Amino acid sequence: MADVHSPTVRSYNMSMIKGKNTKPEIIVRKFLYSKGFRFRLQRKDLPGKPDIVLPKYRTAIFINGCFWHGHKNCKYFVVPKTRTDWWLNKINGNTVNDKRKIRLLRNDKWRVIVLWECQLKKNKLFKTLDKLILKINE
Repeated sequence: MADVHSPTVRSYNMSMIKGKNTKPEIIVRKFLYSKGFRFRLQRKDLPGKPDIVLPKYRTAIFINGCFWHGHKNCKYFVVPKTRTDWWLNKINGNTVNDKRKIRLLRNDKWRVIVLWECQLKKNKLFKTLDKLILKINE
């Protein structure tokens, strides 16, 4: 099935998708800062450049978009109807990369926390953030 948008429109749409400083990331950063946690962002010297790094707690936090990282059984992960094979290859590649970078961090004695975009929606936000604090302080 062909794309429903022209190449120009598709290019523009894709260029508007941010890779960092997304709304879910900012929500988590503001919350952590308000609770007294200090952190670094996207440390390039760590595998996968974690979104948030808490050096004092040796904790790396990834905030994954449900679509881009193939969140199983999530209403925000819908396989596109156009260019399905291409998208599945892209998303499966992201999933493989995610597992690899998490394994590398854990092998280096880092605690890894993965938060999903859907966990940061209004109906689950407070529960998710409370659990995050517990995981950091374990």
